[in-house]
Amino acid sequence: MTNQSDARPVLVIDGTSFGDFAGFVREFSRLLYPGTWNGSLDAFNDILRGGFGTPETSWVLRWVNSGMSRETLGHDATVRWLEQILLTCHPSNRASIEVRISNAQRGRGQTLFDMIVEIIRDHGPGGSESEDGIILELH
Repeated sequence: MTNQSDARPVLVIDGTSFGDFAGFVREFSRLLYPGTWNGSLDAFNDILRGGFGTPETSWVLRWVNSGMSRETLGHDATVRWLEQILLTCHPSNRASIEVRISNAQRGRGQTLFDMIVEIIRDHGPGGSESEDGIILELH
């Protein structure tokens, strides 16, 4: 869903529309025209720079029911995501991924939700890529 707010395009994702990370990927991908997102956080960062189906200028990402998403993309989802990364990562990265899995299993460290929010905020005011002008609204 998109609309206009203060002359900035507004793209909306809804935390009730997905129950896992794959669902979040589908939910965010539906905002992209043309194209889809494959679920890589590196690719997500690239998409937010513009030119991959997101607006070329400053825009708002309104995340409704974000509290539900915080739970959905919490430590349990982070463990599952990291376990998938472990299957294909370079052998030199295995130890650090295993530590992250162990921490997430104990409810410690960044969750997928935290990582996604951090990436988005990096593209907004005060972020290292603030020139992209993305405003994150968590509702």
